[in-house]
Amino acid sequence: MPTNRQVYVNTESVDNYLKAILALSGTEERSVSSTALAQHLGVAPASITNMLQKLALEKPSYVEYEKGRGVRLSPHGKRRALEILRHHRLIETFLYEVLNYPLEEVHEEAERLEHFISERFEERISAKLGHPKFDPHGHRIPTMDGRMPKQASKPLTSLEEEGTFVVDSVSDQDALLLKRLKAHSIVPGARIQVVRRSLEELVLRSVGSSRAMILSRDLAKAVRIRSGD
Repeated sequence: MPTNRQVYVNTESVDNYLKAILALSGTEERSVSSTALAQHLGVAPASITNMLQKLALEKPSYVEYEKGRGVRLSPHGKRRALEILRHHRLIETFLYEVLNYPLEEVHEEAERLEHFISERFEERISAKLGHPKFDPHGHRIPTMDGRMPKQASKPLTSLEEEGTFVVDSVSDQDALLLKRLKAHSIVPGARIQVVRRSLEELVLRSVGSSRAMILSRDLAKAVRIRSGD
């Protein structure tokens, strides 16, 4: 029996950990704490520590991990995380554009399928869709060679004044919120007006609509915007 490979978990679990670390590390690729990872995945801290130790001992290692100092993806782990993220976002786009899935349903379906498609199937999906650069939520799709182009956007909650902006992306994590946003025509590419801000909430509406939407600041974090000029 081989003794140099220490990961005895299924591929789905590995992929989910790598994706979570990628998401939490941000564009700065900062270290991610075990506590943040546990909250993101809904897993007990002890289980997080056990898994990270295994991923660090894998050959080649998926992560760089030292207890108490957080975790970073290794080059090998980052490549795998971006590959799975590419699968996920291409599947979402295929479900939305070809199979007419509602926007709020594509994330959960893609979560189930992303681990199992071949690279050939991934290439066929991409070609069928015309090699898209964005998924239906407005998120960048990693390139086939493992690069993630940057997006020039900022959270809706970072605004310091009212005005007109373009929705750059919306989080795929809350299906009910996606339905609410879509009902108010607040979708990627839409022009929106932020008509009022307070410490607790924001009031916004899609340009051309008379219907205003009130979002708590916690929920407003799910929307990223760019200049409407």
